[in-house]
Amino acid sequence: MILREVRKRPEPWQAQRAGLKHAWLVPLLAIDWLLEWLAFLLSRWSFLEVLEYLGSFSILVAVIFYFTESGDRLKQKHYQAWQVINTAQGKGGSGGRIEALQELDEDGVPLVGVDVSGAFLQGVRLPKARLLRADFHVVDARNSNFQSADFSYANLYAGNFRDSNFSGANLQDANLAEADFCGANLSGVDLAGATLDAAELGNVDLSDVKWQQIKSMKGADIHAVRNPPDGFVQWATQHGAVTALSQSDCR
Repeated sequence: MILREVRKRPEPWQAQRAGLKHAWLVPLLAIDWLLEWLAFLLSRWSFLEVLEYLGSFSILVAVIFYFTESGDRLKQKHYQAWQVINTAQGKGGSGGRIEALQELDEDGVPLVGVDVSGAFLQGVRLPKARLLRADFHVVDARNSNFQSADFSYANLYAGNFRDSNFSGANLQDANLAEADFCGANLSGVDLAGATLDAAELGNVDLSDVKWQQIKSMKGADIHAVRNPPDGFVQWATQHGAVTALSQSDCR
């Protein structure tokens, strides 16, 4: 946007001075009159107009470069997120992994084989995440959202997933042994080939769960499961699951 404009030639000093009623204002009027002349002279200088055009052009160039380099910025963002996750491997706490995982998932980056074992991930939101062969063993991921996520062949051994949402998730061939799913939503989950030995399933929603090909669930606690499919409880108890009141506070 060009701000420069050709100004009107200032009046002579005598004309300016004649309209002044108070003598003490003369210094201020003189300064203003000199500045008017300076603005008038600069407004006639073409070099300044060229500079304004160049300034506008530089903004256009900056906008073009911003969009052309967006792919590189996205790659850098993903690299930094992976660096946070990999640097914190084997350590407790969050270490920024919750934000890093969510950023990658929101950008559609597969999290295949990611290792967050032992991490504190309470409340993490990873709906539809691709977590094949991921290592989530002994994590604390209570109250999290894994809706429609793919955990096939993943290791969730002894993880705490209380009150989490796994509805529609793929848990085929996953290791869920000793994991705590108390109060979780497992509706529509595919458990074909999954291992649930000693898992805590108390108060879990099992509506429409695919259970017929579960690999093993010896000692799994299925006390007070909600909406179990026809035949599930009988089959589970025949294969070692227990329905006695849980020793935990899961109700």
